[in-house]
Amino acid sequence: MNKITQLFNIKYPIIQGGMIWNSGYKLASAVSNAGGLGLIGAGSMYPEVLREHIQKCKKATDKPFGVNIPMLYPNIEEIMNIVVEEGVKIVFTSAGNPKTWTSFLKEKGIIVVHVVSSSVFALKAQEAGVDAIVAEGFEAGGHNGRDETTTLTLIPMVKEKIQIPIIAAGGIATGRGMLAVMVLGADGVQVGSRFAASLESSAHNNFKETIVKVKEGDTQLTLKELAPVRLIKNKFYNDVQELYQKCPSKEDLNQLLGRARSKKGMFEGNLEEGELEIGQIAGLIHEILPAQQIIKEMIADFEAAYQEKAKFEF
Repeated sequence: MNKITQLFNIKYPIIQGGMIWNSGYKLASAVSNAGGLGLIGAGSMYPEVLREHIQKCKKATDKPFGVNIPMLYPNIEEIMNIVVEEGVKIVFTSAGNPKTWTSFLKEKGIIVVHVVSSSVFALKAQEAGVDAIVAEGFEAGGHNGRDETTTLTLIPMVKEKIQIPIIAAGGIATGRGMLAVMVLGADGVQVGSRFAASLESSAHNNFKETIVKVKEGDTQLTLKELAPVRLIKNKFYNDVQELYQKCPSKEDLNQLLGRARSKKGMFEGNLEEGELEIGQIAGLIHEILPAQQIIKEMIADFEAAYQEKAKFEF
């Protein structure tokens, strides 16, 4: 047992990222049943939809699972109350100040983990009383840190500063990647992109098929003036780059972005006009697999890499 398997009472220190439009109860329960920690992504759910997913997840697994809550959520109070009412035991928070909700959740006996992109924010999260942090590097898909710190450099820098367990995220889709970040000081990993391309992901098949076609260099971090996001280069991405040529204001960028752009791309499958959020590691994802098989392959790959490196000599 390591710190993360102990904290969550799970078999493997693999956490499935609570990605918007991908992480419904089917994916969360499949990951939890396979020995990891599944997360329901609240960021793309109305409060009552979230409640429904939590209830269905409880029926689909008797293993621990959690909910990922971006704190910019407009109905944040309602969301937090639903999580408490439904007896959720683990909450991952992101996109906001961890001080705001950590003590409220901890008083209810909930394990709290906060997502950060720098050692400065990691320290703030530790001070706020969270149980663990997710340190997410620039390689990650979706919304990201502005500083472009890679996972390889972020993990040891965070490890130097904090005492609580660290979960590494960004650029991890294989057991070898998992071993690498654990050697650097992580206690576990959070995996997003690999699970986005799973059978149980709630994303549209068009999006899943696009993920497996992505090659190195096909994604880019953009829209830093609003909230940095890593996107697959499609027509919408090209429209954004074209607008940048005209030195746009924030208002111009917001106008182009409009509403529900990520839903259009990932959930409705509009590959031209939608936001297609995925990590750089998508270049290593070549097929859509069941979540159970993804975990099985990651663990086998981790063990093989561990054995290989054990024989390494100078």
